[in-house]
Amino acid sequence: MSSIIFRRSYRTSSSILSRYQSFSTLFQSSSDLQSTNKQQNHVSGLESLSKNASGFGSVLNKRLNFSCGSCLINTLPFSSQAAVATSDGLTVDDIVANQWAILDESESDWKSHASAVAQSIRLIKKRLQWTQLKVRLEMLSFQMEKPDLWDDPVHAGRISREHGSLMGKMKEVNGLEQELIDHIDMIKLAHEENDPDLESESVKALLRMRQSVKEKELEALLAGEHDSCSCYIEVQAGAGGTESMDWAGMVMQMYKMWAQRHGYGVTVVDEMRGEIAGIKRATLKVDGEYAYGYAKAEVGAHRLVRISPFDSAKRRHTSFAAVAVTPILGDASHHVQINEADLRIERYRSGGAGGQHANVTDSAVRITHIPTGITASCQNERSQHQNKASAMAVLQSRLDQQEMARQAQMNAQYTQSLTDNSWGNQIRSYVLHPYRMVKDLRTNYEVSDPDSVLEGEIDDFILSFLTDSMDKENDEA
Repeated sequence: MSSIIFRRSYRTSSSILSRYQSFSTLFQSSSDLQSTNKQQNHVSGLESLSKNASGFGSVLNKRLNFSCGSCLINTLPFSSQAAVATSDGLTVDDIVANQWAILDESESDWKSHASAVAQSIRLIKKRLQWTQLKVRLEMLSFQMEKPDLWDDPVHAGRISREHGSLMGKMKEVNGLEQELIDHIDMIKLAHEENDPDLESESVKALLRMRQSVKEKELEALLAGEHDSCSCYIEVQAGAGGTESMDWAGMVMQMYKMWAQRHGYGVTVVDEMRGEIAGIKRATLKVDGEYAYGYAKAEVGAHRLVRISPFDSAKRRHTSFAAVAVTPILGDASHHVQINEADLRIERYRSGGAGGQHANVTDSAVRITHIPTGITASCQNERSQHQNKASAMAVLQSRLDQQEMARQAQMNAQYTQSLTDNSWGNQIRSYVLHPYRMVKDLRTNYEVSDPDSVLEGEIDDFILSFLTDSMDKENDEA
């Protein structure tokens, strides 16, 4: 096995080295020849050292880092970087253009696996709007070099964070391309060496990449500015009295279970219980990476059809509940600065189950932003101070949301309020009678097991919506 690894690494690194040397000479003048000779002597010394098995790993690492010319490439403008290619010049775009048949993962056809990975990389680039991303990154890099950038720390922080985020995405995609090319080079090397063990090992590695790159496709759906944020999910009962309040309580529970499945932290910030069952409204705080990116797919009216448990005649009823989702931005990312003079703060006695647990102090807090009329309340914390802090956080989030919508003129993306909570405005129907089905009316995706959906299994609906929305945006662009 060690001989296989040695042959694979030696041949691959030498091939890459020769390509780098021919490429690098384009950037050398005659005065650099002496320096080049020193580099070549250094490389030959590395080749002799690589024969020593104990020092092989570290030497190979240095050779690959040196031979790929990463330092040189990183100094070039993003638009000028050459495409990564195999030893015989095959690029990811070439693989896509070749249209190799994509077979089932159980088939040990390396071209099939390579084609599937290349298609995934192309899809990721499409979702990231690759051309625009590179242009934006160049613009940000130019701004980062301005000497007066940090005269405005808030603006500079936003530029720096966006630059780092886009740079990370670019490096990740470039890394996927390089990994695919490396696997193909290994397989071709195995063919040349007539080495079935090396070929089998390389095909398995390519298959593992085919499986893992699918996760990257999903991550590329969450490329929005605030998708990585935590969020608030607000649920409000529609018209229909007890029926709708009970349904709103079921929806809130569905999101709690969904968040827990993802390992998110869930806190009930505010809750107004119904007189008989369910809730009139409630606000959940969902803490976790990409919580907002996923949950934003749930914004809208949710419609339930069932035999009412509150109707003695056992008639079928239709109920509505509305959902709004707002991102929780970091302190440096707030779009609105709140003036204390613009707030009206009301304190009242929070509701409870009664008996010995009844709250006898005015600890609940409701805050109204007078210029906009936006309100936020909290009654579930232990003290009035904590309730006020939580309510302020919710209010800040809602004001930021409104400002983002105003600036972007995209009110459909950022829900302003829980309105149109009725017929003709629902995004999803949950039917429990006379048949059983849950259907998303935006994408036509449906399942026949509503119980699992109400227990929090809504990922397929979310991904279906995000994929459909992304594809529509790219088609319009």
